[in-house]
Amino acid sequence: MIDATAIIDALTPLVPGAEFDRSPSTDQPTVYVDAAHLVETCAALRDQLRFDLLADVTAVDLLPREPRFEIVYHLVSTRGHDRLRLKVRVGADGSVPTVAGIWRGAGWPEREVWDLFGVGFDGHPDLRRILMPDNWDGHPLRKDFPVQVQKTPQTYEPLSVSEQEFRANIARDRRARQGGEGG
Repeated sequence: MIDATAIIDALTPLVPGAEFDRSPSTDQPTVYVDAAHLVETCAALRDQLRFDLLADVTAVDLLPREPRFEIVYHLVSTRGHDRLRLKVRVGADGSVPTVAGIWRGAGWPEREVWDLFGVGFDGHPDLRRILMPDNWDGHPLRKDFPVQVQKTPQTYEPLSVSEQEFRANIARDRRARQGGEGG
């Protein structure tokens, strides 16, 4: 398994001027890159380091921390069976360049991130809502999105039935499924 330090060492000469940082993540290598060098980094990851599959693009809202969002790219090398988590930090009203030119499959997940979190993707060929209705106001996965449902909390008593009642209920349900007595 490749680690974040090895990936950064390989990327540094391939993407001049980019600054990379590694995360102390233990489950898989995680590398941070600045938005200005995202496309170049993704091209190097695909072409030179053979991360040929973009498995997912998602976001994390870290409110009240600034920069507020992290855009997360899950990459896979199908040849080397390696995984990489690439992250970009983005401010509350910021955007990142699209990577749809690197991985065509990035188009829909980028639309999903925009729709649900409100983070834009510069140069995206079709950045419009994908999950929410066109007339929806706001982005529902932001931590400051107003919750509009108000419901009085309810308390429930624990369900308790005797063994005989339990068996009778099972027998009744079986009869109902077989077209017999339903009740």
